[in-house]
Amino acid sequence: MRAHFHRLADAAQALLHSDENFTLWLAGERTDFVRFNHARVRQAGQVSQATLELRLIHGRRQACYALSLAGDDEDFGALATALAALRHVVSSAADDPYLLLNQTVTSSDEVQQNNLPPTPQMMDDILRAADGADLVGILAAGPIFHGFANGLGQRNWRESASWNFDWSIHAASDRAVKRGSAGFNWQAQAIGRDIAQACEQLARLDRPARLLSPGSYRAYLTPNCVAALAGLLNWGGFSAREQLVRRSPLTRLAQQEAALSPLIHVQQQASTGLGPGFQAEGYLQPDTIPLIRAGKHVGALVSPRTAMEYGIAGTGTPVHEQASNLCMTGGSLAEGDILARLGDGLYLENLHYLNYVDRPAARITGMTRFACFWVENGQLAAPLGVMRFDDSLYGLLGDKLEDLTSTTQLIADAGSYEARSTDSVNVPGALVSGLNLVL
Repeated sequence: MRAHFHRLADAAQALLHSDENFTLWLAGERTDFVRFNHARVRQAGQVSQATLELRLIHGRRQACYALSLAGDDEDFGALATALAALRHVVSSAADDPYLLLNQTVTSSDEVQQNNLPPTPQMMDDILRAADGADLVGILAAGPIFHGFANGLGQRNWRESASWNFDWSIHAASDRAVKRGSAGFNWQAQAIGRDIAQACEQLARLDRPARLLSPGSYRAYLTPNCVAALAGLLNWGGFSAREQLVRRSPLTRLAQQEAALSPLIHVQQQASTGLGPGFQAEGYLQPDTIPLIRAGKHVGALVSPRTAMEYGIAGTGTPVHEQASNLCMTGGSLAEGDILARLGDGLYLENLHYLNYVDRPAARITGMTRFACFWVENGQLAAPLGVMRFDDSLYGLLGDKLEDLTSTTQLIADAGSYEARSTDSVNVPGALVSGLNLVL
């Protein structure tokens, strides 16, 4: 597809008028999808697709056209038709005052080695590990590729192969343990250990559930829970535009009116993520964009449009100004010491229905879900009944944060609506002195 994309870019450049410019943005994948139920393969197939967005620019006017690629010579005719249609649209379009395109040619070409085994081997590894368990899940594996080109001759390409296994183990009634894993290298032994641990947790869910009264409780949040909190923060939390107009949940942090725990270090790390380090306006992102250091605001994600509108330096971030690979540094809590350090309190494996109660104050609500336990004297004592919590991220990641695990976990978004998501986080688990349960 890379060579085909370059030929399409050359064809678009040849069709261009002297007073026009263009950009091409390509997103595609060749993904094997496997659906499991009762630890058996119920459905297997492949999705091979590529979508091309052509943008025509004339002065400060622009218009876009998206088309699905066939991967053959038919695409050249479709490209010419799209370009002709865009000329009619651009001729009557209004000027875009915040249009800012990269004028410096910064080409790149990255094709990472595909280290994945054949999909049938991954299926066999999962089935072998889940023998006898009621495992439900979806495995997605294969290469994802992105390309950019413009009328100045800039060409960017990035292709990498990754996998994502989103799964759960179920028992009678509504008891279940949910996990997920992802990466660039297949980890059969690690998945086997995760499934074995999930089966052990599932057996503990047979005990009568502990119903707690509303109040504040010590809690350990697994990386899955921290990833959910980080995802909530990523809804405008690190956006320069949202911070400037004071809609960000981290506005008080950005304005130095509040701080998080000195243990909190957060950055956008392009090179270790699943997506490309360039975006649709042709800008390359720095490999690392520091956002929070020692609990204090040190940077934000700035798209070209925000940079143009507010006269600030950009960071090559796409227009939505969300981190594609949010990384949080770990602390000093060893995995084997988690329950002992917790003592009495909550061990939370999953959270769901997270949302903001008071966005400017970063106050959130949500519910416990799947394999959450009450811990006594450093031992899992009983399953936790479903509870709702209401707390502040300034508290959970601030003065209530006691420690973070020394190891971090890559957690990839399992979404595949329209295309496989390339969003991910790399986060530790968190030990907090209090989580406010409300019912």
